[in-house]
Amino acid sequence: MVDWLFYFLLGQSTVIGTLLLVAGLFGLKLNGYMVLSVATIELALLGQLAVSFGVVLAGSRAEVSTFEYFGYLLVALLIPVAGSAWALLEKTRWSTVVLGCSALTISVMLIRMWQIWDGAYPF
Repeated sequence: MVDWLFYFLLGQSTVIGTLLLVAGLFGLKLNGYMVLSVATIELALLGQLAVSFGVVLAGSRAEVSTFEYFGYLLVALLIPVAGSAWALLEKTRWSTVVLGCSALTISVMLIRMWQIWDGAYPF
């Protein structure tokens, strides 16, 4: 797992998730910019997938389990899609909270992926 990409993804998903969660709790309803912000997380995760494949093809392996790492990454790719679909089906203030929670879930999953890849905590 590439350090700078991990920290970028962690910061991006944490900031977007926190902002969306607070916006939802203050009663702001879903708009296109909110969904677009979660879409940027999805694009960054797709970049992480491509980089991870490249690193593994170059010969690196995860400290714990490369298979488990890719399992987490594939599930992380599904979370923004599922959260966005749920939010678009139910356009209330709670849909904004759902998007925020999905982004914060990505943050937690990234920390776990780091633990699997590096065998230690990132901080």
